[in-house]
Amino acid sequence: MTSPSTAPHPLFAQALTELGLDLDVRTFPEGTRTAADAAAAIGCALSQIVKSLVFAADGVPVLVLMDGASRVDVEAVRRQLGARKVTRADAALVRETTGYAIGGIPPFGHRTRTRVLADRSLLEHAVVWAAAGTPHTVFPMAPQELIGHAAAALADVREPA
Repeated sequence: MTSPSTAPHPLFAQALTELGLDLDVRTFPEGTRTAADAAAAIGCALSQIVKSLVFAADGVPVLVLMDGASRVDVEAVRRQLGARKVTRADAALVRETTGYAIGGIPPFGHRTRTRVLADRSLLEHAVVWAAAGTPHTVFPMAPQELIGHAAAALADVREPA
């Protein structure tokens, strides 16, 4: 069940206003916390879901945007950033950096400006779906537009199949 035109997280709503965006934010009461949950609720391919994942590269937060059907190759992220060590961020660092809880992180509109990498796999679709700041809200957008709003650098950071 979906509820169209539902308000996103207040921090994300503020970012949308600042960017002049009027998105089709949808709410799914059953939740969209995982990529699989989101794809099932929306009725789209798993690869059309954008996962917003926070890592720490030499202790500095970095956001990686990955398609929902793939995993991030941490070694590829390390090489891309020229870092010595890249690890998955814990929940506290995620919330401190983005302003959102894991399972609802949007690709842009974060509390702090963070370096962003977007995997090229996102460009394989005309439309992708991303979290709108809560584990129940999502929005559709063309991947090129989403990558632009996130100020993301395109990268090949998908784990080999």
